[in-house]
Amino acid sequence: MERRTFLRGAVIGSSAAAFGGTLMHGAAYAAPAQNGPGPYGALGAADANGIRLPSGFTSRVIARSTQVVPGTSYTWHNAPDGGACFADGTGWIYVSNSEINPGGGAGAVKFNSSGTVTGAHRVLSGTRQNCAGGATPWNTWLSCEEVSLGYVYETDPWGVNAATRRDAMGRFKHEAAAADPGRQAVYLTEDEGDGCFYRFRPTTWGNLSAGTLQVLVAGSGTSGSFTWANVPDPDGSPTATRNQVSGAKRFNGGEGCHYAGDTVWFTTKGDNRVWQLNLTNSTYELAYDDHLVNPGPAPLTGVDNVTGSSSGDLFVAEDGGTMEICVITPDDIVAPFLRINGQSGSEITGPAFSPNGSRLYFSSQRGTSGSSSGGITYEVTGPFRT
Repeated sequence: MERRTFLRGAVIGSSAAAFGGTLMHGAAYAAPAQNGPGPYGALGAADANGIRLPSGFTSRVIARSTQVVPGTSYTWHNAPDGGACFADGTGWIYVSNSEINPGGGAGAVKFNSSGTVTGAHRVLSGTRQNCAGGATPWNTWLSCEEVSLGYVYETDPWGVNAATRRDAMGRFKHEAAAADPGRQAVYLTEDEGDGCFYRFRPTTWGNLSAGTLQVLVAGSGTSGSFTWANVPDPDGSPTATRNQVSGAKRFNGGEGCHYAGDTVWFTTKGDNRVWQLNLTNSTYELAYDDHLVNPGPAPLTGVDNVTGSSSGDLFVAEDGGTMEICVITPDDIVAPFLRINGQSGSEITGPAFSPNGSRLYFSSQRGTSGSSSGGITYEVTGPFRT
């Protein structure tokens, strides 16, 4: 079976300009990723933060829920969830959602060029259960409400400009978003057991105030071709957006979403799958399915948030499972990259790389306490592949 090939590129700020993998042109569908040795080697013993990492990697705690972020006067939010990094001069900003209801919103931490925390601030308030989202090429953060008839809010990572609700992007149980500059579209997942996969095509690229919401239409299989159909009534009332178009493909609990190199990947937690849309030829397939791993057991369960590195590796966080972030390589190997010990009542959220790709940020949403007030946000530094 021929395998995927991945282009190489650089992640530039928050522009999602990483290049990822696409199916070989004209090739048969590739088999989903299989268990094997990871590119970073075995996990070592747990460090002082309870994190098991490969050799050469280290972790530190950046922030804890209900506590002031060290070096700032800002109190970190409860239940940290989806996140992204944005270039800020020679430093960067990590934005993180808060998955509580009511309250929600999002906060951010600023770093200088050496990785020292220089500030923290709020970027969104007064919303509901902000779960995941996505960065735009024009350096804004899309924060998504994971509630029935939820909205997408476009926010300023620097906290200077007021957040704006983007009604045209539809009202449904939003999860994640991923921008595609080439096709001038934003892809959206829906966290419902019979949810759909959407794209929003703004009337003017860079302005999300108006545009067309579309839903993916395909057969019932795990591979094949797809098309897009307009959603007649994006406000989802009285008929839910997922029930407005005949033939809309159903997905079992849409979660993370990542775009790179004419490909979009998204995860579904209800069946522990990673899906791959090959946008050049309008086909879809499975990049990972925990029931198709041979030899077992599957290393990746509780499939949730996803991001990518400039090497073409996908990093997939677990909601539960064994509290791991696993890597899926361009040659279709899946293996643990890190594991958090002693936090089985939590989930890993918000994985995102710094602009130069040397640091990975993520959170344990409920930490050691199992409560939304126990969230911990981490940074891992080391020799990531480029």
